[in-house]
Amino acid sequence: MLIMKEYQNLLFTVEDGIGTLTINRPKSLNALNSDTLAEIGEALAEIKTDPTVKVLVITGSGQKAFVAGADISQMVSMNSIEAAALSELAHNAFRTIESLPQITIAAVNGYCLGGGFELANSCDIRVAATSAKFGQPEVGLGIVPGFGGTQRLTRLVGRGKAKEIIATGSQITAKEAHAIGAVEEVVELDQLMDKVNEIAHKIMKNGPVAVRMAKYVIDQGADLELNTAISFETQMWAQTFATKDQTEGMQAFLEKRHAKFTGE
Repeated sequence: MLIMKEYQNLLFTVEDGIGTLTINRPKSLNALNSDTLAEIGEALAEIKTDPTVKVLVITGSGQKAFVAGADISQMVSMNSIEAAALSELAHNAFRTIESLPQITIAAVNGYCLGGGFELANSCDIRVAATSAKFGQPEVGLGIVPGFGGTQRLTRLVGRGKAKEIIATGSQITAKEAHAIGAVEEVVELDQLMDKVNEIAHKIMKNGPVAVRMAKYVIDQGADLELNTAISFETQMWAQTFATKDQTEGMQAFLEKRHAKFTGE
């Protein structure tokens, strides 16, 4: 069943458990302005508690761009206070993406620059078309990345590579992004959504509680000291043994049948 919700700058559909949030400003290469960021925040607030959305895909409309960056036409006349407000709007939206219980997949269909790269990096998994281009060109505008680029990119690819990408402002190919760990999969453009849907369906076959908890444990444990993180994992692992999904999953394995998870 296809469910559609309308926004001014976004398209949102839900079909077979897969929610697809599309940045829909193709004339501006899906650039992020304050209205779009606010709408993303509104949409995510609904998605977070929507039981019909098992996996969330984020992409851009058209074939040229995922998101080509923040909207420079809006930023050009901003003062420091206005710039800080725009940054906070983006941070709130992107942190919400990270905190969603659902696994999120960025389907990068074209230019993924500046705020677009920062948006993609807030997702759990990134799948890119071979034609996609990535970069943080902010220094060429006399500014630094302000939507999380200096932090999330560093955590993905390491300090040296993040500094190279940001300080040069150069664009890299999808293949190069994959080689440094900024992208998990690279496919031809006409195969992009098929690949994303394939990954989403593999995720949805597993225990919903376990998938949500795995995401939570990975994210929470990443910044902890190793022994503390291991202890945290043990606690979360033990909690899964109190779920119906654990009982069903293990019983199905022993009975050599497919598990029928209920998310309980």
